[in-house]
Amino acid sequence: MLSESCTKTIRYSLQRSEKKAVCDLFRCFRWQEDLTLILSKHISGLPYKRKTVQVGIVQYGENVTHEFYLNAYSTTEEVLVAAGKIKQREGFETMTALGIETARNEAFTEAHGARPGVQKVMVVVTDGESHDNYRLQKVIEDCEKDNIQRFSIAILGSYNRGNRNPEKLIEEIKSIASKPTEKHFFNVSNEVALLTIVEALGERIFALEATNDQQAASFEMEMSQVGFSAHYSQDWIMLGAVGAYDWNGTVVMLKDSNFLIPTSNAFDDSFSERNESLAAYLGYTVNSASVPGDLLYIAGQPRYNHTGQVIIYKMKDTEVEILQKLSGEQIGSYYGSVITTIDIDKDTYTDLLLVGAPMYMGTEKEEQGKVYIYSLNKKTFEYQMALEPVKQTCCLVHKEKDCTNHNKNEPCGARFGTSIAPVKDLNLDGFNDIVIGAPLEDDHRGAVYVYHGNEKSIKKEYAQRIASGGDGEKMKFFGQSIHGEMDLNGDGLTDVTIGGLGGAALFWSRDVAQVNASMKFMPNKIDIQKLSSDMQKLKLYINSTICFEIRLKSKDITINETDIQYWLTLDSQRKVSRTLFAETNERKIQRNITVRSSECIKHNFYMLGKPDFRDSIKVLLEFNFSDPESGPILDSELPNSVAEYIHFTKDCGSKNKCITDLQLTANATIGGNSLSPFIIKLNNLKFWVQMLVRNKKDSAYNTRVYVQHSPNIIFSGIERISKDSCDTGQNITCKVGYPFLSPKEEVRQCAKQLGDMCITYFKYKQTQIMFENICSLPTNFFFLEHSSFKNPTLLCTLSPCHTAQWRQKGHSGRAKCSIRCYPLSKGAKITGVDNTDTGRMQGGWKADAERNPSGWKWMGVDGASAGLPGGLSKADAERI
Repeated sequence: MLSESCTKTIRYSLQRSEKKAVCDLFRCFRWQEDLTLILSKHISGLPYKRKTVQVGIVQYGENVTHEFYLNAYSTTEEVLVAAGKIKQREGFETMTALGIETARNEAFTEAHGARPGVQKVMVVVTDGESHDNYRLQKVIEDCEKDNIQRFSIAILGSYNRGNRNPEKLIEEIKSIASKPTEKHFFNVSNEVALLTIVEALGERIFALEATNDQQAASFEMEMSQVGFSAHYSQDWIMLGAVGAYDWNGTVVMLKDSNFLIPTSNAFDDSFSERNESLAAYLGYTVNSASVPGDLLYIAGQPRYNHTGQVIIYKMKDTEVEILQKLSGEQIGSYYGSVITTIDIDKDTYTDLLLVGAPMYMGTEKEEQGKVYIYSLNKKTFEYQMALEPVKQTCCLVHKEKDCTNHNKNEPCGARFGTSIAPVKDLNLDGFNDIVIGAPLEDDHRGAVYVYHGNEKSIKKEYAQRIASGGDGEKMKFFGQSIHGEMDLNGDGLTDVTIGGLGGAALFWSRDVAQVNASMKFMPNKIDIQKLSSDMQKLKLYINSTICFEIRLKSKDITINETDIQYWLTLDSQRKVSRTLFAETNERKIQRNITVRSSECIKHNFYMLGKPDFRDSIKVLLEFNFSDPESGPILDSELPNSVAEYIHFTKDCGSKNKCITDLQLTANATIGGNSLSPFIIKLNNLKFWVQMLVRNKKDSAYNTRVYVQHSPNIIFSGIERISKDSCDTGQNITCKVGYPFLSPKEEVRQCAKQLGDMCITYFKYKQTQIMFENICSLPTNFFFLEHSSFKNPTLLCTLSPCHTAQWRQKGHSGRAKCSIRCYPLSKGAKITGVDNTDTGRMQGGWKADAERNPSGWKWMGVDGASAGLPGGLSKADAERI
C-alpha cells in the first residue's frame, strides 16, 4: 500500500463501517491494529527525509474525512504514530464514489503536498458495496484524466460471515482498479488476510516508474534489496543494496540505529565514471579490513564495466572516501561477486584480500573460476597471486561425440571461487587457513580446496582437495557454501561445514602429529685402511638404531599409541648398493612398529667386498602411519623421511680436508698427422697407450683415470692392474691406487709389457664384408664409405680367394673372398700399402645383401677412381 519511490504520492481511501450492527466485536477490535501493521509493512524504511514518498489517508462512509494530508508528516515514525491514532468511523452508508472524488480533488493538490509531475497512486480498501455506485463511472473517468493509478482491495469477511454472495462487490471493486485489472485488483477472505497481500501490492506500486510523458523516473531505493549481503564490522553494519539506483547498487551503512544511504554518485570518483556503472550490482558482497588505527570497507561490483570491480573505501564522518579500486580482467567472470578478508598470523590486522571470479573462463573455454590474492601494504592492497582449480575436462554429448565419459550437466567447469571462507587454523601451525569451493567440479558434484596459511600469506599449492561423495543428482553443488569457525564436537579442533544443493556435510578436523625420527650407527665412520685389509678375512658389520617420537600439536602431549610403517634403504643414491642388511641380504626392508610416546629398533648391515669410496653411504628412512585414514595425520611441515650418511675416514694429517696434487702423463705408439696419417696394415693392427699417475701431496681418494676414444676403435685390454678396477664401454674408467693414492706414489697402467714399457693397446674396428666372385681378383684393395662414421672412408683389403664346389645359374664354381676394412681420413694420400695392383676388378661381382651391413657405399678402386667394380650396378652398391 506504499512505495519507496521518489516519484510517487500515495493516498489511502479506507471505508468505515456501514452501521453499528456490522461492527462486530472481532472487526472493531482488529481494525486499528491491522491498519497499523499494513502501513508499517509498507512504509517502514521509507526515506522520508529525502522527500521521495508522501502518504495521506482518507476515511469514508456516509461522510469523507481526511485523517492526514500528504505533507502532514516527514518521517516514517510520525506516519505510523498518526495511523495508530486513527479511529474507525461508523455510519449507515458507504459512499465509495464520494471518497474517491474527494481524494482526487482535495488530497492530490499542491496545497496539501502533491508535487507536479510526480506519479499519483490511490489504494481503495472496502468491505461493502457502495450506495453511490451510479457515480463511479464518472469518478473513475476523472481519475484517468488526472493519471491516477488505482489499486482496489475487496475484503469479503462480512460476506463470508453472513453467508452472502460477494459477486456484486467484487465486480464493483474491479471497476475501480486501473488496467490491467489483474495487476491492480485484490480480494481477501477477511481483514486479517490483508497482511498476506502487502508484499505483492508493494511490488506492483514500486513498478510504477513514469512521472509523465516528458520525464521518466529512475529507481533509487525502491528495488534496492537492502540486505542482499551483510557484514558486521567494529563500527558500522554494512548492508549491500544491489538494486539501488537502477541496479547500479550501493552499500547502506548502519550505526547506532541510524541509516546512512550514500548518494547515487558517492562511489564514483570522477564524472566520467557515472555512466559506466550501469547495473553494476555494487553491494553484491561486502566486507571490511582492519589496519592499525583504522577500518577499511570493501564492496564488490561483479557487473561493473562487464569485468567487475572491487571498491575499498573508508567512512569520513558520514561521507564515503574512496581509497582504491581493483578491476577484473575478463568479461563476464563475475570478479568481485565473492570477497573475503583474513588475518593469517592472528595479530588482529588483515593480511589478505581474496576476490573470487567464479565464472572466469579457463583454457578449455568453460567456467573454471579464479581467485585473486591481494596482500595489504599499509592501506593499499597489492596483487600477490591467483589461485585456480584442477582443470576440468568438459565433454558434452552435443559438442564432442568422440568422448568416452560425457558430462551430463551444463555449464561445464568448476566455478572455483563461488565460496571463499576463512577458517581457523586447521593444521595447527599457528596460521589461519582458507577453504575455497568449486561446486561445478566433477559434473556438478562439486569439490572444495584447502589452503594453509604461511606467515602473512597462503601457500599457492592446495593442501587438500575434498571431492563430493554425491551422485551429482540428489546431492550436487558441494562447496556452494562453507563455514569453518567453530569446534562442533568439543575436541578443541575447528570443524568445517560444507553445503550444497540437497544437503550439507560436516567434516571433523583431525589432529596433527609431529613425528621425529632419528638414526644412529656404530661405527659411524668406516676406516678405509682397515676396511681394505680386513675385507679379505671378515665382513665389516654396522649396527643401526632407529627411533621414533610422536607428539600431538593440539595439546602438546605425547600420543598414547600408534602404529608406524617404515622403509629403510641402504646406499639409496647408488644404483648398486655397497652394503646389505644382515637379516635379508637385501638393500631395502619394510617393517611396522607400535610407538608409545617413543620407541627404538635395531637393524644390522654389512659392507660388500672392495667398495669404491667416491661418496659416503646414504641410509634413507621413510615412514607413515600404518592406517593413514584414521587418527591423527602427519605434520606436513615436517619431513616424512630422514637421511643419514656413513662417511669414510681419510688420512689427511691434521687437516679435515685432503689437498692433493695429481699429475697424469700419457704416451701412444702412433705417429703421423692429418697430411700424412698413420695407416693400419695387416702387420700393424694395434697401437698402445701408456699412462702414468703421480701424487705429490695428501692422499687422493677415489682417484680415477678416464680414457676417451672415437667409436671406430675398440678397447683390447689392460695390464698391471686388477681386472675389476676398470669399467669399459664407449669410454674407459680405471681406479688408480685403490683404495687411495698415497703421497709420492706412482701407478702405471698397461695392457702388455714390452721391455720396460707399460702400455694399453687398442684395435681398429674391422668390418667383414663377403662377396662372391666368378672370375679372378687382380686388385687387392679398394675404398668404402659409411654414413655413421665421423671419418667414414675405409681402406679395404682382399684376402686370397678359394673356389667353392657347387653349381648355380650355369656357373661351375664361385670364389669367396674375405675383405677387411680399416678407417682412413677422407682425402688422405695413401702410402705404405704393400702389393698394390692398379688394375680394375674384372668379371661379375654380387653382394650378399643378407650378410653385408647396411649403410656402405663404394668410393672407388685403388684410391684413384670412383668407378664401380665390374658387373656391380650403382643401385646394388648403394644398397650395400
